Amino acid sequence: MDVSILIGILITFLVVILVLYLIQRLPLDGRTRQIAQVVVIIIGIVSLLRYLAVF
Repeated sequence: MDVSILIGILITFLVVILVLYLIQRLPLDGRTRQIAQVVVIIIGIVSLLRYLAVF
């Protein structure tokens, strides 16, 4: 694998973790927080799959 691909995957992973942490800090009710977390995880997975040239 190319180094730039690995760096892109690492940055994407760190951004997803950071956004999930920030969602936990927001004063939201449980259902809204869970929906936001699922959306962020799906966007992160799609982004990682793009780096791996699946899409």
